[in-house]
Amino acid sequence: MKKIFTLISVAFTSSLFAQTIIQNGGFELWENIGSATEEPTFFNSNKTGTDWATSGPQTCYRDASTFHSGAYSVRMETKTFIFAVVNGSVATGIINAPTTTKSDGYIGTIKNTDLSDIRRMAFVGRPDSLIGWYKYTQGGAAELGKIKAILHKGNYYDPEAATAYHPDSTVNKIGQAQFLTPTANVSSWTRFSVPFTYVSASNPSYIMINTTSSYDQNTSTAGSKLWIDDLSVVYNTTSISENAYNENNANVYAYDKTIHVDFLNANQKQATLSIYDLTGKLVGQKLVSNSSQNAMSVSELNSGLYMYQLIGTEIHKSGKLFIK
Repeated sequence: MKKIFTLISVAFTSSLFAQTIIQNGGFELWENIGSATEEPTFFNSNKTGTDWATSGPQTCYRDASTFHSGAYSVRMETKTFIFAVVNGSVATGIINAPTTTKSDGYIGTIKNTDLSDIRRMAFVGRPDSLIGWYKYTQGGAAELGKIKAILHKGNYYDPEAATAYHPDSTVNKIGQAQFLTPTANVSSWTRFSVPFTYVSASNPSYIMINTTSSYDQNTSTAGSKLWIDDLSVVYNTTSISENAYNENNANVYAYDKTIHVDFLNANQKQATLSIYDLTGKLVGQKLVSNSSQNAMSVSELNSGLYMYQLIGTEIHKSGKLFIK
């Protein structure tokens, strides 16, 4: 759909980069728009899950009324069903509900009613942090939302302990990052950053991302809403922690088929600007610095929305750009 241009030999690295970022983490690509099975591309909701999951209400929505950047965010809502409360959920895996008992439910890479249906997001990196933006509305005083990312090999199940419906997946786990919202309403877009904790020295093959508007799997409280946008990972190449990176140190913007980077901190010597299409494919990359005119031509790209990452020793900034 989009042409690839080369600034620093990106052709041979595009496949690798596509597997070291979260695909569609900005939630701009959607499938089955306007239907109950409307879902962000590469992600799943209960409506495309199994058994009782598909019988429940729609809990995943494309929200064009509020977003951190771009045109959409994803919204999850915890809702009342005939005899139970259904947690609002969006995941890269499959939401399985083999019985009407909520504690039997789990998210897995395999659909328990069709073992040929395997849904996994390829991912081979070992990032330092999971970052993103969120808003939250509580349905009850004890409610909180959850954003969880598990790096793994093979197949994985969350919760990972063995049950009558899936095996123990502990052996496949490489690392995990988890963010819990406050037990309070968060009405404005707020950034979060949580570190990955590694349990294995191996490299992962996949990333499972599980998000929900109700952290408690067995909640009986409806009404909680969680919005997420610009979900991504951070790779630190120095001893500086991710939280020390100042994303306000540069302005990144597109004008007339050119991407400009203006550094606001004279101490920032160099940084790498990477451009991705909405599938997560690397389509351009350039080294930028204070000592040069930081203009990156993107004349060979089709008009549309793209994602960028600007990474240097003193900055990590990511977001979306509309190229006309």
